[in-house]
Amino acid sequence: MKTTLLEGKKPAHFDKHIIGNLLLDVAPVDEVRQEKMLIGVRNEAGEIYRLIGAAKVNSFINAVEELLDLGLVDELKDTEDSRDGYDAIFSES
Repeated sequence: MKTTLLEGKKPAHFDKHIIGNLLLDVAPVDEVRQEKMLIGVRNEAGEIYRLIGAAKVNSFINAVEELLDLGLVDELKDTEDSRDGYDAIFSES
């Protein structure tokens, strides 16, 4: 899985836990956006500041489970549709 921080967005206070719990390769934003499935992570201001891209469904599911284990909530859990290109968007509440 690949990840990038979005320029000009402040990382959430829990970001170090994401990096610690998920095996992520840092990549340029264009490269992350090319992955088959995209996860967005919101900061305290409600802005998506981190992108996580997964090439395989299995990797995507593992990432979602890890983020849920951190106590984060997927805004798109009750829908089959993506939103703004994201297959999941996580935040604290």
